Amino acid sequence: MVDVTAEYFRVEMMDSADGYTLVGFDGQHYVARIGSLVLIPLTNTYVVAEVIGLQERVGSSPVSSALKSLEDITQSSSRQLSLSPLGTLPFDHSLPFSFGVSEYPPLYADVLHVENRDLDRILNVADQEVPVPESEPAATKLRSLTVGTSVIFNDYDVKLRINDFFGAHAAILGNTGSGKSCTIASILQAILGKKTNAPAGGSTFILFDTNGEYRRAFSQLPSPIHRTYARINHTQAADPSPKEPYDNRETMTTFRLPHWLLTIEEWELLLQASDRVQRPVLRNALGLTSLFANSAAADLNALRNHILSSCLLHLLSESENHTAARSRIGGLLNVYESVEISRTAFIERLGVSYGNFSDRNYEWMVDTLKALQSPSSEIPPYRNQPFRFADLEMALEMAILFEESHGNRRVRDYCATLMTRVKSLMSRDEFEFLKVESSADLMGNRTTESFVNTLLGIAERDIDSMKQAQVFILDLSTVDDEIVEVVSSVVTRLVFDRVRRSKARNTFPVNLILEEAHRYVPRQSTSASTLDATKIFERVAKEGRKYGLFLMLSSQRPSELSGTVLSQCSNYIIHRIQNPEDLQHIRKMTPFISESVLNRLASLPKQYALAFGTAVSIPTTFRVRTADPLPHSDDSDVSSHWFRMPSDVHPLPT
Repeated sequence: MVDVTAEYFRVEMMDSADGYTLVGFDGQHYVARIGSLVLIPLTNTYVVAEVIGLQERVGSSPVSSALKSLEDITQSSSRQLSLSPLGTLPFDHSLPFSFGVSEYPPLYADVLHVENRDLDRILNVADQEVPVPESEPAATKLRSLTVGTSVIFNDYDVKLRINDFFGAHAAILGNTGSGKSCTIASILQAILGKKTNAPAGGSTFILFDTNGEYRRAFSQLPSPIHRTYARINHTQAADPSPKEPYDNRETMTTFRLPHWLLTIEEWELLLQASDRVQRPVLRNALGLTSLFANSAAADLNALRNHILSSCLLHLLSESENHTAARSRIGGLLNVYESVEISRTAFIERLGVSYGNFSDRNYEWMVDTLKALQSPSSEIPPYRNQPFRFADLEMALEMAILFEESHGNRRVRDYCATLMTRVKSLMSRDEFEFLKVESSADLMGNRTTESFVNTLLGIAERDIDSMKQAQVFILDLSTVDDEIVEVVSSVVTRLVFDRVRRSKARNTFPVNLILEEAHRYVPRQSTSASTLDATKIFERVAKEGRKYGLFLMLSSQRPSELSGTVLSQCSNYIIHRIQNPEDLQHIRKMTPFISESVLNRLASLPKQYALAFGTAVSIPTTFRVRTADPLPHSDDSDVSSHWFRMPSDVHPLPT
């Protein structure tokens, strides 16, 4: 040690060293790598320092350097390392590494190379596999997870602490083709592929697979790990996946998301309801759907008659002529009626279907309808009860009529665009997955709770429930961004509500994998026709940890991701990023990472990444362990597909 300051040290290699290679008891160690570590012993601890620079200093001599031979220069030069202090590592192996240095080494102190066992202590990943307490028979669990091999330290496996990585939010970022999908597949395969008598049977991973990549990657997970593969049916979409389950540990299903599971706020965003008039009317309409869903409920009969009589009285008084009144009243009673106000017993008996109203029948009708009114009745709140998708249009029509009957003459004009959006939503094939007509069609379940249980891999039994599947892959590769936003936000909200209401808080960890997250967790919402999915993900990012719900984002454009969500990530695995805007964004989001570390990102090869955060004590560059099987994200072999006879080309099979 020839130079010591608070910010850096400078070390001179011994004359006996062969270049920058040191010979230790366990072999030779090359220390001239930027980012490698060395140890400087003090009284009862080591100072851990990182190599940040290399220098070759030539000694002074009266002979001109131009006249010196290479041997003379070599003999009169010194090889030096510039070091940056990181923290301290006690001699006592039971004590952990800690960041920060309070006691500095003296001049001419010795400097030692690190061994793999030292690295395990520095990175706090020693004892990778530990016994499970009180298990019969004796079982083990993983404390840390091997994710690849170091590019700095030869033959050293890079590990992530499981609790710190999967028990917090994480982001996997990088350019397209840099290896993000393979990294996710490799990490989950390492967790779920543990072949011992204590597998990761209690894990729950829900993947929003926007590119249809992961089904193949998880097709060979060992027993007892089970998977569920669900996809939205789309008749014109090509499906590269097998039409049957890979094996008996995979369950295939068609994904259906019942429209009546959407909250009022989600309906408002989906239909772009404006604040002043449309939102109150839409809320009333959603409340009125309970009258359709519970047509035989006695406690709702008075309210049903009040709403219906108010609408009919308005139609009688405001219609331009008898024919118009007859048509509108008949249309309403065709869809919605009560025992007291039925088309057969009430309207046709008065001759409404034929000719004009007589004064006597008109007065009788008005008196009868007024007698059925109950001023104290209120429109019920929306309680997410099952109703037919087609009933929403009539419920909205009744809500508008009800407002008009109370003197709001222009409400129909104000709600014209809302009504148009409802009709458009009903006619679009892309939203067929929302149109679940009964609770019996919830992916084989009959209640909302059982629907969420399917997402969480929970099987219901007569007395209790049990964990059945660990991976739920939701294939969204055949649908547009607006559908991805709706599905991802509602599913996330349902899962969040479920774990939040659990009495045993934080005992059922759930990890959501958000592939291509910039498409539905954007910094600014760009869609004009769907939900703002960012809101629920921002809430989960801020509150999910307390309930055991964690996010893992994957994106090629970190600058387009929600700043709130990205700022709550505790761990980052970053592949090659070359876009200056994205690099600058990462610098702002991670001020604790040095500039020299971030400068490596633009030149990382494919399958290489930089990991930093709470799960790895020191920023580490590593080669990601190869996934087996690989996800369905192979690069195109362009030359092989190009150079062949046209008769041998099979264009885009479906």
